[in-house]
Amino acid sequence: MKIKSIKNKYKFTVVATDVVIFTIKDEKLQVLLIKMKKKPYEEHWAMPGGLIKLDEAVDSAAERILKEKVGIENVYLEQLYTFGEVDRDPFGRVVSVAYFALIPSDKLILKTTKEYGDISWFPVDKLPKLAYDHKEMVRSAINRLQSKLSYSNIVYSLLPKEFTLSEIQKTYEIILDNKLDKRNFRKKLFSLNLVKTLGREKRGMANRPASLYVFTDRRPKNVEIV
Repeated sequence: MKIKSIKNKYKFTVVATDVVIFTIKDEKLQVLLIKMKKKPYEEHWAMPGGLIKLDEAVDSAAERILKEKVGIENVYLEQLYTFGEVDRDPFGRVVSVAYFALIPSDKLILKTTKEYGDISWFPVDKLPKLAYDHKEMVRSAINRLQSKLSYSNIVYSLLPKEFTLSEIQKTYEIILDNKLDKRNFRKKLFSLNLVKTLGREKRGMANRPASLYVFTDRRPKNVEIV
């Protein structure tokens, strides 16, 4: 739905940043959204975002937005795409440099500022009404995430420090929306030296206890996993 410009607030083009934040929760890929208060988007949800300051690098602005508006810092963050349609913001000419971030859901206590009405996780296949062009941002971020899983190890950003092999495989399957062969997947993990065993088990699950693993390196690198 295109919303008519209500007032040109800015004399010149300004630059903003918005961040698409993903996690795996309830066995679904979910995105973190904040509820708008200002007109004409009172009942819409949006990505955390804001204008970039004059003395601020774009990456630094994205990091600041994450910390100020949703209380997140020190997470995987990657520049996604620049959204620059002339009428994308009803308040004036605003270009947004979008990012996406990855975080384990157990590491985040949801909070936001008084500027917004609420904050919540939403499954990417059941999004509420979104403000601006943020639906397009989510689609772009999902495509980038799916692509990067095939040639990098960034899945570590969505998993807790300790995990089972079933949990890491399930994370791939949820994001890719595709069932993976268990034997081949584990063989590839070990051949690339991506994980190592802790020599103990995770208990208290419905199935039998499973061995716990950690990543050998929790820094992004290019590897062909799937």
